[in-house]
Formats: sequence, structure tokens, C-alpha cells
Amino acid sequence: MAQTIVGLEVGDLQQVLEGQPAFRARQIYEAVYRQRVSDLVQITALPVSLRKELASKFPLGLPQVAAEYKSVDGTRRYLLALEDQKTIETVLMPEEGRDTICISSQVGCPVNCQFCLTALMGLERNLTAGEIVGQVLFVMQTHQLSTGSDRLNIVMMGMGEPLLNLPNVIKATRLLLDPNGIGLSPRRITLSTAGIVPKIVELGREPIRPKLAISLNASTEEQRRELMPITRKYSLKDLLAACKAYPLRKWEKLTFEYVLLKGVNDTDADARRVVKLLAHLNAKVNLIALNPGPGIAFETPDAGRVDAFQSIVRRSMPCFVRKPRGRDIFAACGQLKRVENSEFKNS
Repeated sequence: MAQTIVGLEVGDLQQVLEGQPAFRARQIYEAVYRQRVSDLVQITALPVSLRKELASKFPLGLPQVAAEYKSVDGTRRYLLALEDQKTIETVLMPEEGRDTICISSQVGCPVNCQFCLTALMGLERNLTAGEIVGQVLFVMQTHQLSTGSDRLNIVMMGMGEPLLNLPNVIKATRLLLDPNGIGLSPRRITLSTAGIVPKIVELGREPIRPKLAISLNASTEEQRRELMPITRKYSLKDLLAACKAYPLRKWEKLTFEYVLLKGVNDTDADARRVVKLLAHLNAKVNLIALNPGPGIAFETPDAGRVDAFQSIVRRSMPCFVRKPRGRDIFAACGQLKRVENSEFKNS
């Protein structure tokens, strides 16, 4: 694939701009990430000849809309086409007082969680840092969002297992958090993992990193192995040990996500076991009642069961129920599988 401008840091841009003064790299960097230009010829701080030369040599690298779906609750699901015509999912969830962008880190996903539609795709390839950042820039441009005036959250919970694409995820994070670039707060970007234990350790060593969320989804080793086959390689015991050793920042808690499956992992006994598993961690729990989809052999628990589970966990640690967003357009957690509009009616 051709080298794109989106995804390059200042040092990268200086290498690309052979023979140009060093300040030119900074001008381009700020125009792309802070001003969010949609075309290199719009960078008016540059000489016209340089703008034309750059535009002829390098694509900017923003994704193109292949399809867009709007939910009754205001959620937008975008199917975005990349340079090689592969497609990924990006979701905007607007709420009163804040906006959340859910972005993908891979095309498809290699982690075969049994309750997730994305898992049915398998893995096609990793995204580049530019393709990760490009999703955020696209949504910010399209909806006129600003890190300065809007409470904007980024969650790496779309397609893919971010820790299996860690170098590109970390580079994208640096670009998202740079005050001279996109300018997000470190408190507003979260990475969700199925539990790749060695990569959790690696992530903890990074000076600039997202917050960490762990997909737990089970209260015993055996149960998790059935629901999340990756546990056969990275045991629940080892995962929790890595979480205990994880170097949290002063303001930070670990988040544990728990998808509730009717009659499978949603009993009072499961809730008590979750409390016991997490008892010695600085953590909170997000409960997600299953978002159903074609090909998924599980059901969504009743609201009363969700409430009962939450009340048990909440006695010991913060526990929240994540409100489903965009279920009607297959934009909710676990539903991202490039589902076409015609499939909504058949599901």
C-alpha cells in the first residue's frame, strides 16, 4: 500500500520531506491532526508548489464511506473502505454531554469469542496506525467534533484484538493524545482486550497508552474456556495475575467487561464468583446484556436478571450496566460484522 500522510508523526514527516526545512513537517502535522484538513492542498501555510507536490506523491489516507446506517437512538454505524478496498466498522455514539467513537484495530478478528459476530469473520489483516487514527479524523470531520470543546471518548472496541496489533495501536495512541495534534486526554481513550497476557505486560511498559479494559465474560476457568477459546492459551489465573501487576496510573482503574448470556453466565453464583475473582484489584465492572445477531447461539437475559447480577457485584465494587446503542443497525458491542441493511430484517 502507498505511504499515506495520516499515521505519520513529526519525525516521519521530516523523513518524507527530504530537503525541506524542519518546520514544514510541523506545519503539515498540525494541519492534518489539529486542523483536520480533508485534502493536502488545503494546507495554506505551505507554498502552492509544495502542496501540489505532496498531493501528487502521497494520499492523505482518510477512509471512504462504503455505507452508513443511522439508529433510532442517534448512533451512526459507518462501513469504511480502506485503500486496498477492505472494509472496517466505525461507530459514533452521541449522548447528552459527550460523544464516543468506537474504532477498529484489525480487519476482522482472530479471537474466536463464541458470542461475538465479528469473530465469525476471522482475521483479514492488521490496520496501520494511519487507518486507526483515520477513523477518528473521519468522524470528527463529518460531525464537526472537537477535542477542545466536546467531551470526546475513543474506545478501541470495534473489530479486532488491539493487543495483537500493539505497535500500530500505540503509535495511533500517541497521535490521538498529542496536545499538538488531535489532543485527546489519556482519560478518554480505552483499549479492550480478550486477555493477551504477554501483551498486557508490554502495554503496561508504554509511557503513553490507553486505559485498559478486560473482557472477562465468565466466572470460572472452565466457563471462560468455552466462551473464549483464547483462555486455553492464556488462562484466567495468569490473566488476573497480569492485571494485579499492571502499573495503573494514579487516576486509573482497570475495567472488566462482562457480557451476560441468558442461563449461561448470569446467575447469582456467577456474580459472587466475579466479586471473588476481582476482590484484590483496583477495578470496576461494566455489564453488557448480550447484543444478539444471526449465527449467535445465545440469548439476552431479562432485565431483572441483569439488575440482580449488578446488585451483587455493586456491593463490593463499582458496577455499571452498559446501555445498548445502535442494536437496530448492528452497531452495538459484539455486533460488528459488516452486516448489510437487508440482514437487519432477517435477524
